[in-house]
Formats: sequence, structure tokens, C-alpha cells
Amino acid sequence: MLTSTGFVTDAYLMVRMRNHWTSYYKWLQQGKWSWVGLGRQFVRLVLQTLKPTEVFLAIDDTLVLRASEKAPSSQRHHQHGNKPNLATFVQGQCWVSLAIIVQRANQISVALPLLSRLMPSVGNTGKLVAANTLIRAVSGLFQSVSVRVLVDSWYMRRVFIQSMQARGLDVIGQARIDTRLYDEPPARKPGQRGRPRQYGEKWTSERLHDLPWAEAMLQLYGREQAIRYRSQIVKARFLKGCLVRAVWCEFQDKAGQWKSVRLILSTDTALTAEQVIETYGLRWPIEPMFHQIKQAWGLKAAWQQTRQTLHRWVHLTMMGYGLIQLLSCLNCTRVAALCCHSPWRRDNPQTAGQIRKGLIPIFRQVDVRQFFRQVDVRQWWHPNMQKFKPPNHATQASFDAKQRLAA
Repeated sequence: MLTSTGFVTDAYLMVRMRNHWTSYYKWLQQGKWSWVGLGRQFVRLVLQTLKPTEVFLAIDDTLVLRASEKAPSSQRHHQHGNKPNLATFVQGQCWVSLAIIVQRANQISVALPLLSRLMPSVGNTGKLVAANTLIRAVSGLFQSVSVRVLVDSWYMRRVFIQSMQARGLDVIGQARIDTRLYDEPPARKPGQRGRPRQYGEKWTSERLHDLPWAEAMLQLYGREQAIRYRSQIVKARFLKGCLVRAVWCEFQDKAGQWKSVRLILSTDTALTAEQVIETYGLRWPIEPMFHQIKQAWGLKAAWQQTRQTLHRWVHLTMMGYGLIQLLSCLNCTRVAALCCHSPWRRDNPQTAGQIRKGLIPIFRQVDVRQFFRQVDVRQWWHPNMQKFKPPNHATQASFDAKQRLAA
């Protein structure tokens, strides 16, 4: 929760630990515990703390760049983000992540990471299989709430959507604009021969132009935006005739021009077009979640040598980030007091970074030595001699007495 570098040693040095540092390395490499169980326990904590009536799960993948080909599952990937400072193909690790979308008291949506899976460099395991595996690991915990899975166009495939529907989950995602959509077939006449029709008339670009536009102002991606949309309940060919709510929408830029049309599909046909657009907009917080975990919580510096150890340390890092983000969603005075260390900031925003800065001095004030005798290396530094000098027993006893008196 407290370190930003992502190294196990830095996390060990952040506070006074009880055991020797080798104990924690052995616990990561040889310990008998499950990182999947850790993620499931965090899901229980989120549900017990926030008590949501409906749950929004977001699935996406991200790349962690690696210079060495010997890193676990490190291989060449296509850099589809089109970043100008990176090559088209880069060396790195691909992580498929599952996050839950929650809201703070100021109605800002944030993503809490639940589980991630490192894509193997060999075998037939793809990102669709990995996403299905992550959902299967936590789907049994959402028994009393409705769940909607938010995905981008990569995961809008029949094998994934039908798997979600079999578990009772609805899927909302962006699809290709040329997706084949059809009306429901007309009713059969009495005594009509032949096989019943599965599809009605196809939705072509000419038919789509006949649909009227509807305009609205919606709160999307952190600000109010003007959109216009067309909506229709249709049958999707790639889903074998499953009924979906199709929404063709356009966003208006600052110059007043309408951007290119996007197609959003929802397996829950009871939702209105505006609800589908607003719900799909909740998927966006997973992108800044990736950025913060990699840059501010040290995922890019996770250099473990085996897949098992890497999965364990990455999930510990994710849980440290998720716990602080979960604190930012609580509207209480004790959490707000953690953000009062920067009075020059307007209204003292309750963010994960501000809460972490407020937690660091609290954790470092805990004097563990009153329970466990151990060496405090920080007290070995001699300011006059400008070098490390182990104190004698008398000096150490005097220091312990001062610490007890101060406490």
C-alpha cells in the first residue's frame, strides 16, 4: 500500500517488519497460499463494505514492457495503443485483468482490481479463455446482486458472451460498426410450409439512415457530454440470433462536430439507449487503473523469475492499491483526515495517492520493537562520523527508554 517502486525489498523497508527479510521472500516463492483466494477475499471485502445493489465488472488487457526475453511469459506483442514513443511491436508481458467499478461520494467512478492473469507464451490459451477464467473464479460471490460485464470490441465474441449469459451475467460492449444485425422474423402464417425463418430484414446503412436521431446530455468519462444516438432491438448474427439492444451513438467534440459513429450492444434488452451508453462509459476507469498500478504502485518493476511468484506479488500489489482506493470510496471523517496533509490543494481531494501519503507516517510511528526485539538499521547512521556504526547495548537501551517515554 505504501511503496511506489514495486520491489519486495522496498516494501520490506517501508515499515519495521517482524521477521528477517528472507522470510518474506520464501513466503512469496514457497508459501502455501493462493493468489486466487486472495482476490476472492478482496471481492468479499468490497461487497461487505459498499453493499452494492448492482455490480459492474470491467475486463481489459494491458502490456508491461520487459527488456529481457527470460522474464516469465515475455514475448513480442503488437502495441495497439499507437503510442508515438513506442515501436509497433514491443517486448513485454500481457496481463488480462478483471476490475469492479465503484463510485466515490462525489460520483466519480474508480476501478478496483480483483484478479489478473499473465498470458502464457506457449499453448492455446487466449485472452478470451483468460477472461472467462477470471469471471468463473468470482462469479459465485455475486449471488444476490445483478452483474453486468463491460468489455471493449476485442472481447465481444460469441464464445465469451454466451459463457457470460450461461452464468446469468449481462454483457455490454462496443462492437464493430459492420456487425450483421437483423429484425425479428415475421410471424408464420397458418399452414405455412418450410422451415421457420430465424432472421428478418437485415439492418443496412440505408435503413439505419431512416432512424431518427435522439440527442441528450449525459455524464460520461468525467464530464457532461452532448451525444446523439439511434437505438433498436435486433438479432445479432454472430450470437446465433440472440436479441440485443443496439445503440448507434456519436459524441460531439469541443468544435461542435460529431465524431464517428460507434455501435454498442447490450444483452439486457430492458435497458434504454441512454442507460446502455452511461453503463458502457463506466468501463473507462480501468484505463487509469492500469496507469496508476504500473507507474505509482510499481507493477512495471515486478521482476520475479517464475509465473507463480510473479502472480503472487502482482496480486499483493493490486490489493494494496485496491485497499486504498476502497478507502477513498468511504465517506467518513477518519478517511478525510488522512488527506489534510496538503492544505494548499483545493478542497483536499480524497484520492488514493493522498490517502497513501497520510497512511505512511501512521505506519511508521508504530514501534514494533516493544513487542519484538530486532535491529533498527536506521538508528545505526552516525551523523557526525557520516557512516553506519552499530550502537552499543547501553545506547540501544537508552534509545528504547526514550521511545517508551515518547509513546
